[in-house]
Amino acid sequence: MTLAEYRGFLHDLYHIVWHFCPVMSAAAARCDDRFRDVRYDLYERIEEEKGHDSWVLEDIEALGGDVRAVRETPPSPPAQAMIAFNYYASDRVHPCSVLGMLYMLEVVSSVYGGGFPTPSRGRWAATSKMADSNSCLRTPRWTSTIWPSSTAWSRRSMTLARKNAIVNATRVNFHQFGQLFREGGGLLAT
Repeated sequence: MTLAEYRGFLHDLYHIVWHFCPVMSAAAARCDDRFRDVRYDLYERIEEEKGHDSWVLEDIEALGGDVRAVRETPPSPPAQAMIAFNYYASDRVHPCSVLGMLYMLEVVSSVYGGGFPTPSRGRWAATSKMADSNSCLRTPRWTSTIWPSSTAWSRRSMTLARKNAIVNATRVNFHQFGQLFREGGGLLAT
């Protein structure tokens, strides 16, 4: 990934992460007592996730990016579609749909979170404001270690409607995340 592509990814990621807590709050608000376990897990997760969007902004700044522009500029169309789908699915389809979003992010971050090649980090350090090649890596390190708790939700006994909502949300989130890397998506458009 080039520095410009990584900055583009962080731009989209900032907006995706910024919406974690509001999406989880919307889902928790719709969880009646049948989904009490999910509601309480979401409350806990919301507390854990607060402020993580600022970590992404710190990485953007370390890479010489314009934090103000990132805050003020909408994410790419695929990222907007992902965010919008998660609000919609949590509110209109099934409150447990939010677990599909969390599961997709868990899988992506655990597989790819720490996988940035050293030569790229060195090149980025040479062409950005980074003091060293590791200062821009807070987001990958955070995402590759933070997600494991949510897989327990998918292992609990559940109704067919709950399972279908989670599976559908997982598929849509994987699809939309993949769109970030296709022509016209967030990264290749930068």
